[in-house]
Parts: sequence; C-alpha cells; structure tokens
Amino acid sequence: MNKAGPSFQISMKQMNTSFPEDFLLLALIKYPWLDLPLFLILLTSYMFTLLGNFAIILVSQLDSQLHSPMYFFLTSLSFLDLCFTTTTVPQMLFNLGGPNKKITYLGCMAQAYIFHWLGCTECVLLGIMALDRYVAVCKPLRYSVIMDQKLCLQLSSTAWLIGLANSLLQSTLTVQLPLCGNQVLDHFFCELPGLIKMACGDTTVNEITLAVVATFLIMGPLSMILVSYSYIARTVFRIPSAAGRLKAFNTCSSHLLVVSLFYGPGIYIYMQPSGDGPRDVIKVLTLFYCVITPMANPFIYTLRNKEVIGAMQRLLRKAISSKRM
Repeated sequence: MNKAGPSFQISMKQMNTSFPEDFLLLALIKYPWLDLPLFLILLTSYMFTLLGNFAIILVSQLDSQLHSPMYFFLTSLSFLDLCFTTTTVPQMLFNLGGPNKKITYLGCMAQAYIFHWLGCTECVLLGIMALDRYVAVCKPLRYSVIMDQKLCLQLSSTAWLIGLANSLLQSTLTVQLPLCGNQVLDHFFCELPGLIKMACGDTTVNEITLAVVATFLIMGPLSMILVSYSYIARTVFRIPSAAGRLKAFNTCSSHLLVVSLFYGPGIYIYMQPSGDGPRDVIKVLTLFYCVITPMANPFIYTLRNKEVIGAMQRLLRKAISSKRM
C-alpha cells in the first residue's frame, strides 16, 4: 500500500490552509438590521432590471423600425446588463434571505472572473456607443453605410473579447495570491479589490496591474466618449432649427447619463485598488453600479425615446388585437 510522502502531505496541508472551502461575506453580517431592507431593495431592483432589459431586447428584435445600429448596441447593452446583475444579485439574495452568509471558493472565483469580464465589456461598449452617436449626428447621410451590420458585430465582439482578456489576466493574478487561511471577505460579493485586500502576501504587482489596466480600460473609452461628444456638440450647435437641436440632444443625453452612472463609481473604486478609500463607501458604490445602473439603463433609454415608446405601443396593440381575434 502506497503512502503519500511527507512533502506531498505538507503541500496539501498548505494548499488547504491557503485556499479555504468557502468565504464569509463580512458585509452581510456586519449590519444584520439591513438584511430585510437590502433584500427587498435588491429583489425589487432585480425584477425591474429583468423586466426593463428583456423589454428592450424584445422590442428591438420584433419591431422592424428599430433595426438600426443604435438599437443593435442598445440590445447588446441590455443583454450585458442582464448578465452583469445576474452574476451577483441572486447570490446576495440567497445570503440575505437566510442565515448562510458564505460563498464557496469556486463560486467566489467564478463570480470574480465573470463580474470583471462583464464590467470591462460594458466600459468598452459604452465607448463604442458614443462612436455610433458621433457617426449618426455628424455623418447622417453615410450612417447606414459606415455602421453596417458587419462593423457593428465586429465592434460588439471586440468589446466582449477585451473584457474577457482583462478578466483572465486580472483574476488569474488575484487567484494565485496566498490567503493564509483567511476566510473573511469584507464585501457583499467577490470582486478583485476585496480579494486582493484579503491576501497575506505581497500584492504590489496585483495593485499596480489593476490600476494600470483599469486606467487604460476606463480612460480609453471615456476619452473616446468625450472626443465624440465634443464633435457632436459642435455639429448640434450648427443645426439651424431648435427642433433639430432638441432631437439630437435627446438622442445623446440618455447615453451621457448612463455613462455618468457607470463610470463615476468605477473610477472611484478601481483607481485606488489598494483600498485607500473608505470601505463602506466603496461597497455602496459597487452595489450602485452593479445593481442600480443596470436597472436604470432601460428606463433612461425608453422614457425620453419616442421610437421605443412607439414600438412598445405597436406591439401592445398587436398583442391585444390578436387576442380578440
């Protein structure tokens, strides 16, 4: 009968000590009186997120008048928001709804990988949507030629691939950090700055890499957005009619509001990965951009968009008339 050598037993013991079976989510037990209110807020937000984003996807696919590049990217954003919020909210609802405030190690790592893949993808996609608005406003006669289906698919795929590459790099570097048996994660869910803070080894490389890549992936698309809208503003002010200027402004204002809601918290959190900011503020901001922003996006894009409202009304009329027949 073969017996494992002492070196193998020591390495297995170190691995079990370094990587626990599960993590205790400290943010969920720190303020127990928040369990019920936070559960209700998250559940309500999640239901509205599902309803709003599914509605945009459905309307954009079924109404032929919305088969344009703008609504292709809006559909992509809605699908991305559905995935983004589903990565974290169901687990948080499970933890808040019962005594179990833990997440498994494998579940935590999967959540970190997917969360940062989708978050980075949304950063890039919002920049691409600004480019789409630039072409629509500044080059309206060539809009359908420039932003053809092939280019839209290529731009959308590029956003997803950049997000995936960033997640594989950042999350893999973080997973390799030793935890020395630390099982307490001071957050609502698993994300990289919190996991880096848990590590017992030298995290300098992780912090520098996260800061540099975050700066590139946040400031790059943000610069694209600012440059695009500077050209858009110059073009809009040249439009002679007030109605034309208002239409162009309404087309772009929704996107600018979504950009502000998403980039604002992201810049604050990921520009200081070492955790220099107040932890409670960072946790609230993280909840904001991964729960509230995906819920707000479909309402921001539809409430002031006559085309989407008109498409929804047409679909409702068709549904009602088909039932009567």
